[in-house]
Amino acid sequence: MITYLEDARQFQINTPHSTYALAVVDGKYLCHVYYGKRLEPQNLTDLLRLDHPPFVPSKNERETASFMDCAPFEYPVGNTGDYREAAFGIETAEGYSVCALCYVSHRIYNGKYNSRILPHTWGNGAETLEITLENVQLGLTAILSYTIFEGLDAIIRSARFELNADHPAKNLTVTRALSASLDMDDSRFEMISLYGSWARERQAERLPVRHGKQRIDSLRGESSHQYSPFFALVRPETTEDSGDAYGFTLIYSGNFLAQAEVTQFCQTRVQIGVHPDDFAWLLDYEGGTFETPEAVLVYSENGIGEMSRTFHRLFSDHLIRSKWRYCDRPVLLNNWEATYFDFTLDRLKEIADEAAALGIELFVLDDGWFGHRDSDNSSLGDWFPDQRKLPGGLKPLTDRLSALGMQFGLWFEPEMVSPDSDFYRAHPDFIVETPERCRTQSRAQYVLNMARGDVQRAVYDQIKAILDSAPISYIKWDMNRQLTEVPCKGFAHRYMLGVYSLMERLVSEYPDLLLETCSGGGARFDAGMLYYSPQIWASDNTDAKERLRIQYGASLFMPPSAIGAHVSVCPNHALGRNTPFETRANVAMNGTFGYELDVTRLPDAEKAQIPEQIRRYKEIAPLIRDGALWRLGDPFAPSGFAAQMQADYDAWIYVASDKKTAVFTYVQITAEANMKPRRIMLRGLSPETQYAFTRNGKAYCYSGAYLMQCGILIENLWGDMKSEQIMFRAV
Repeated sequence: MITYLEDARQFQINTPHSTYALAVVDGKYLCHVYYGKRLEPQNLTDLLRLDHPPFVPSKNERETASFMDCAPFEYPVGNTGDYREAAFGIETAEGYSVCALCYVSHRIYNGKYNSRILPHTWGNGAETLEITLENVQLGLTAILSYTIFEGLDAIIRSARFELNADHPAKNLTVTRALSASLDMDDSRFEMISLYGSWARERQAERLPVRHGKQRIDSLRGESSHQYSPFFALVRPETTEDSGDAYGFTLIYSGNFLAQAEVTQFCQTRVQIGVHPDDFAWLLDYEGGTFETPEAVLVYSENGIGEMSRTFHRLFSDHLIRSKWRYCDRPVLLNNWEATYFDFTLDRLKEIADEAAALGIELFVLDDGWFGHRDSDNSSLGDWFPDQRKLPGGLKPLTDRLSALGMQFGLWFEPEMVSPDSDFYRAHPDFIVETPERCRTQSRAQYVLNMARGDVQRAVYDQIKAILDSAPISYIKWDMNRQLTEVPCKGFAHRYMLGVYSLMERLVSEYPDLLLETCSGGGARFDAGMLYYSPQIWASDNTDAKERLRIQYGASLFMPPSAIGAHVSVCPNHALGRNTPFETRANVAMNGTFGYELDVTRLPDAEKAQIPEQIRRYKEIAPLIRDGALWRLGDPFAPSGFAAQMQADYDAWIYVASDKKTAVFTYVQITAEANMKPRRIMLRGLSPETQYAFTRNGKAYCYSGAYLMQCGILIENLWGDMKSEQIMFRAV
């Protein structure tokens, strides 16, 4: 899959449908050659334009700077004549920043390098190219890593840096170290990115790239609500099912930078990695290494949808480690929107009794169970049951749940502390702060300094005590504010490494635990979290209409089985909107399914639907988890005649890997008067296979070719946000 053409000094990385090529130029410069549709191994040197001005330095030393400013470098450094954005930078003890990196050697091997401190891809069927670059004057070595997995059109890139212990140079400080950089040969692209805020995360936006830098980033200490660490470059004609699509994401949960820079020669430099602002990492001979998070590059010649499905397969098969990645997950009931902080043991038992009778399998006790927490003003850090609400602790509740045959889950916010807490009063120095500077509260809480081992141990000891005190099978790990007053450059990365260390200990010591991460909703909805938790709470906004957009954006790069989605009451607590109970369920089934409401107070007509909804979800859950997603609608599409009936609806289909079953869901966002039935062309089916299905009590059977080429007719439904779900089975 990876070849080296010795005469051309060229590397070619071949996946099933893509080729990534790079070459050593003039004996020392590592340059990017090609990334796109698969080519058989061949000399691609002409693409580098080496026989055209300004020529390589060995042939024209007079114009070295001109060469440096246009050559397509694979891992560019600054202050050497390349005035585009650098991927790497250092500072010496004397304050110098010049650091050219030259090719030294390479190796190709089966398997891959796996970090001990960062989340990473893993598994069989891997092949890796490692290229060693060096700066002899500084005794610095850089190793660029490129890994591919058999059968996937994805390339995993990372870099690591170390000092030569025998070199007399003094300590070096890394000031910039991105995970991936590549120079595309043209600029005819549009950029898809995901922006948002709390309760409206991952809003998809598609805009033409232009000269200059188009950037998304986060400096909040988390990947953030505002921008997801993902973007795609697509051709103007690229659609869901056709055209070139290049996807980029980072297996990381902290500060990040992702950008496309169109240069003076209409080339596009693409970069992604840890954000260089407020970043510094000292390399010395005792701990003289730094490694970047892994970046994932995906190419699709068949549109945005195929790009997404490649991300989904890669993350499901080679990133998620939990035993739950291939297991049916329990349908849960979270009490948050049912009770908020106002509950008693008897009230929780009443809700649990009704939930169990309806077929719900897991009861999750959310915020408010610990310390003396009657609002979000206190008690974070005091992880022991509030005896006023839970006399006798958790045992009376878990005993009741066990008798009902239900599992039990619990909410934590381990990274935070309230000023009004015993933990803070005992350890005021445990928070993130700059000495003798102001302390910024958010939600009446501070951030604990997870870069410190003693803080991690103190937090973990409390969590462990609770986990060992009761049969807890699920944890919701929340983080409800960003970092402020960080004490030094590079702290945000050290903080993230501390969080990863704490999570690693938790999932290692409790391997059967179902961990769902959360950050004020979806502020850490990233691939880094998937390494520890197989599902992530996508947003605090549970409104079905808003969730169409939030979950659509998430599905561009994250597997749907990772999307935490719940059915809640109406009027919706975030927006006040009313949507049909059936549609709320159909939308929530496009992820990991659960309820967040008071089942004892539901109207009888809605309560009666729950057992059937659970039965349907159990039937389709393997498709959501293991099947291929084909997006058939676009909740971001414009409305009106110009959209040619492509607006005001969303639709999707999951198809099993053997193509014997599929489930199709359609949501009519807005009803329209006097319109013909809408025709939806299905995707992903076997053309030769006959598929049977039932609609409105009537049986049908059509070939996959018919369903994909002629489609299925959806009549106008009566009312906004009405929906339909159809199960297809091969005959």
